[in-house]
Amino acid sequence: MRDQLAAVSLNDADEVPRAQFSDRVPIRSIVSRPDRGSGLVGRKARVGGWVKTGRKADKDAFAFLELNDGSSAANLQIIVDASLGDLGQLVPTGTCVVVDGELKAHPNPKGKQKVELRAQKVLHVGPVDPAKYPLPKTRLTLEFLRDFVHLRSRTNTISAVARIRHALAYATHTFFHNQGFLYVHTPIITTSDCEGAGEMFQVTTLLSEAEKLEKELAQNPLPTQADVEAARLVVKEKGDIVSQLKSAKASKAEVNASVDELKQAKESLSKLEERSKLKPGIPQKDGKVDYTNDFFARQAFLTVSGQLQVESYASALGGVYTFGPTFRAENSHTSRHLAEFWMVEPEIAFAELKDDMNCAEAYVKFLCQWLLDNCLEDMEFMADKFDKGCIDRLKMVSSTPFVRVTYTEAVEILEEAVKNGKKFENEVKWGIDLASEHERYLTEVKFQKPVIVYNYPKEIKAFYMRVNDDSKTVAAMDVLVPKVGELVGGSEREERYDVIQERIKEMGLPLEPYEWYLDLRRYGTVKHSGFGLGFERMILFATGLENIRDVIPFPRYPGRADL
Repeated sequence: MRDQLAAVSLNDADEVPRAQFSDRVPIRSIVSRPDRGSGLVGRKARVGGWVKTGRKADKDAFAFLELNDGSSAANLQIIVDASLGDLGQLVPTGTCVVVDGELKAHPNPKGKQKVELRAQKVLHVGPVDPAKYPLPKTRLTLEFLRDFVHLRSRTNTISAVARIRHALAYATHTFFHNQGFLYVHTPIITTSDCEGAGEMFQVTTLLSEAEKLEKELAQNPLPTQADVEAARLVVKEKGDIVSQLKSAKASKAEVNASVDELKQAKESLSKLEERSKLKPGIPQKDGKVDYTNDFFARQAFLTVSGQLQVESYASALGGVYTFGPTFRAENSHTSRHLAEFWMVEPEIAFAELKDDMNCAEAYVKFLCQWLLDNCLEDMEFMADKFDKGCIDRLKMVSSTPFVRVTYTEAVEILEEAVKNGKKFENEVKWGIDLASEHERYLTEVKFQKPVIVYNYPKEIKAFYMRVNDDSKTVAAMDVLVPKVGELVGGSEREERYDVIQERIKEMGLPLEPYEWYLDLRRYGTVKHSGFGLGFERMILFATGLENIRDVIPFPRYPGRADL
């Protein structure tokens, strides 16, 4: 895929194709060709990367370097003669090297590498002290690597995840662009709680302002009442002088000079009175925090979803989507939760629940097929190192119609499984929010394919989901897939003004922050639907990795926000 995006040129017959903006040749363009580079033998190339492994040979006459530049999972072997530089600086793992050289046939043509580069000039060395470098060439656990998020992208696993993540992001934009959707940037700072769960990070300057004031008061204490009275006395004295000068018919220059002194005294008094009113700590009003003094003059939070905002654009532009970071202040340490994560959230005007399910199914299938078509090398790495079934899982999902069952039918299936001896940690009964074990039983055991469960009890779903005619369920749906359970959650949105207003009240939420949202129902309301796909969950599903902290570049979770 990268090769398709880069403009490639041939300067002369002796050089390997390279990107127009650089003299360096991506290693991928050499080793990932169908012939694995054998057709480039004899051509010259400039490559740069980081040493995976290095060793000196033939009594230190030359060195073998396994070089990787991140463009591919595969390395390129570089042979460097001792006459070109200090081999001791080149061979440590992690060293950055840029060399010019000529591609030669590998002496072992039956191996994975068909070519190697015989260095002719060393252009750059970024040395590493092996005694201090935290990522030795031994096998490292993913848990260990979380302590080095700034360096872990140099490892085979995290670099493969990065390329897979990029491919899925590119596929996301491709899918929705091809379907005529517009990409909308929704705000990260919001005053609305989309989920109504209240687990939001607050955005405020009140604390920093209070700390700043406290430090300033320590250096320059508040004026006392005596200070204020003294300033008032000065104003009175200056005023009396002006009056006396005017009565004595003093010169204009004298009167003006006294008036200026009076003005300065009044300004000093005003500042002193204003400063005397300052109170250390968080501003209060009626026993509560006074947010009118905050940066946005009201409570503000980091968003848990861009859905509500993007609905406003769907109500004008038809098909839209947002793709960005979301935040949840949930004190959870599980392998499935992050405090900061990315969501893909399309919204479709003139669409009912069945349209929503159709879109979600097509999108998930597209993502799976995209990885098979454009990222197979990295997927093969994941299959070899972590999950032997990950590629077969992608093939199955991309080619299999999703099963669709109502929530009631799903509960009946689970209850039947319990009767037949299946044990779940969480109780099964109508009205529960299905747990991950229930979802995975449905998709992995019962149907052994993706499942869409729809029409959930309204008590366990958000206020914006359309209430069905039975008044007990809402037109909500979840897409369940093997390995992770719920991958997508969506619904037909409640477009009826009176119904959604009542639902907001039922949830115990204040109406005021949602007045703008209600306007979408007051003025030209339209049936519309949408869903959210947890991007990191999609990567977990694709790669087979177990911990969500390993599929996002810089994970944030309770107690950790490195970098």
